Amino acid sequence: MTSQSEQPSVISRATALDRPEILKILFHPRKAPIVSEGSRADEITVKTPDNAVIGCRLHLDAPENPVILFFHGNGEIAHDYDTIGPIYLSYGINFVVADYRGYGISTGFPTISNLFADAYIVLDHIRNVLDGKGHKGPLWIMGRSLGSAPAIELAAGKGGIIDGLIVESGFAEVKDLLERIGILPHDLTGEPDAFFSSADTIRHFNGPVLIIHAEHDHIIPVDHGRKLHDSVPGPVKKLEIIPGADHNNIFAMAGMSYFETIRNFVAG
Repeated sequence: MTSQSEQPSVISRATALDRPEILKILFHPRKAPIVSEGSRADEITVKTPDNAVIGCRLHLDAPENPVILFFHGNGEIAHDYDTIGPIYLSYGINFVVADYRGYGISTGFPTISNLFADAYIVLDHIRNVLDGKGHKGPLWIMGRSLGSAPAIELAAGKGGIIDGLIVESGFAEVKDLLERIGILPHDLTGEPDAFFSSADTIRHFNGPVLIIHAEHDHIIPVDHGRKLHDSVPGPVKKLEIIPGADHNNIFAMAGMSYFETIRNFVAG
């Protein structure tokens, strides 16, 4: 397990990637709708030490049920999951979605370093909120696409309080991802320490891990999912490849089996 004292090393390494030419392509923030019609989600905010505000949306039901804290993709916001949250509830899983700076109702500007730093703050705050509401069920961390990086980091850094990890469409090596989408600055190519490896990070989490990946993912190829799965050190792990699916249609291709896979894995 990564110790608390080791957290800044990941964040400081990520700081080297906080460059405009990277951030403008990697992040696509947008604001939340003024009114989210029909949503029963509770909305809360989390304040960071530098006075940014991070929005989260809570889909909570039975206090004894598991809770998934979810970090979404780079073009999504927490409000996009207002129709997904009730599905998780119907499968007996409470579902909490965290935004990033500049996304949804959050303030500030997203960077790679605060993606990691804020995730720790959000986790601690959400745990306090859940305790206050009497939710004592298992706590799982889940990340999709870009959100896989903070999710894996939290599992490694806070493994003692996290019951399991789910990664959907996650990348194993940030350098490979940046090269693939053509935004790796030439002056960083000779500095391997500037890059973080989710495949290395996940080796520090010994709990159960579910990896879900699209068979034909054109943004993050399925080999990333396989590498993450192979890097999991614990005995309880599963790789679920969605046949025929691409990065952005994984829900449509998997249908309800997506949620059934998650429910069955979380239930153990």
